[in-house]
Amino acid sequence: MRVVMKANKLESGKLAAQDGANLIRQAIAERGESNIIVATGASQFEMLEALTKEPGIQWDKVTGFHLDEYVGLPITHPASFRAYLWQRFVSKLPLPMRAFHYVNADTEPKAECRRLGAIIAKSPIDVAFIGIGENAHVAFNDPPADFETDEPYLVVSLDEACRKQQMGEGWFPTLANVPQRAISMSVKQIIKSKAIVCTVPDARKAAAVQASVEGEVMPAVPASILQRHPQCTIYLDAPAAALLRRSA
Repeated sequence: MRVVMKANKLESGKLAAQDGANLIRQAIAERGESNIIVATGASQFEMLEALTKEPGIQWDKVTGFHLDEYVGLPITHPASFRAYLWQRFVSKLPLPMRAFHYVNADTEPKAECRRLGAIIAKSPIDVAFIGIGENAHVAFNDPPADFETDEPYLVVSLDEACRKQQMGEGWFPTLANVPQRAISMSVKQIIKSKAIVCTVPDARKAAAVQASVEGEVMPAVPASILQRHPQCTIYLDAPAAALLRRSA
């Protein structure tokens, strides 16, 4: 794990996008295509905006995979991650992507997990763009996370801390409005990615960052598993890095 700190989230997001873009270009140069994972949430705003503006990426040779989505939430809802990805990423690209595999958890989430799992099993991931939650989750793998399952996608229950974060970021008006279940890419599937670009801004993430980067690797701190990945870089702004004991 490599930790990079910049003064603010605009700078850290831009650097994460630049480094991720280089990995995409490298994969296309080597194999003629690239497969990526894309996360959502407020932590990804700056990174995704910068990534859409990166020059020289043959997006028509890139296939994207959606990280997670709420169960039972229609795409027309303001908090839909499918809508987020279309509005903030896919529709902003200069070329249409080769494909983007959205998570549709509207009606049959277990069947959707099987559908997506069959697709991603044939698609080695070059780079996963992810974040870390306030409770140290990765995707919607809340603590204690399942580090062992081989299933690429899971139906999971969201804990209260996770649901409060979603409300606090303004996606839902009250806690009661936040769905209690979601489809999430599994921890093992995320870790299979050749490279991980993890963007984590804001002071509210500082405790989770410290536990994930400097604490013990354990399911109670899901993002701590990133310590074991051979090519994972965490991009922090100064507030998110404030509790780290080592120099970031």
